[in-house]
Amino acid sequence: MTAALRIEIFPDDLDEAVDFYTRVLGFALTRDERLEESAYVALQLGDVLVGAARRAPVDVAARRPPTGVELVLEVDDLDGARRRVLEAAWPIDEDLQERPWGLRDFRLVDPCGHYWRLTEHSG
Repeated sequence: MTAALRIEIFPDDLDEAVDFYTRVLGFALTRDERLEESAYVALQLGDVLVGAARRAPVDVAARRPPTGVELVLEVDDLDGARRRVLEAAWPIDEDLQERPWGLRDFRLVDPCGHYWRLTEHSG
């Protein structure tokens, strides 16, 4: 079975989200409809797809939000990814570490509050 993952996020500030994903993480902006009434952007880095739509008011009583999520981005050049984040002057939440499970990673929080772990490809 073949599978792919695409995530959809709903940031308060779409421009800030585009800046983070393109400037800090190196995603390409593949669709830009920020000037449309239903503002939406699509971003891509390799096989990773992120869609972002302007946040609309939500009835929290009618929807159970998740308790939390960690988004993991596996990259070929972890040191290069870290360098890009630092050059973009984006704060690193937890700096580069060797983990007990045999991989290196570092962590940061995007402007929407999503927790990202950037790591080497596993296996």
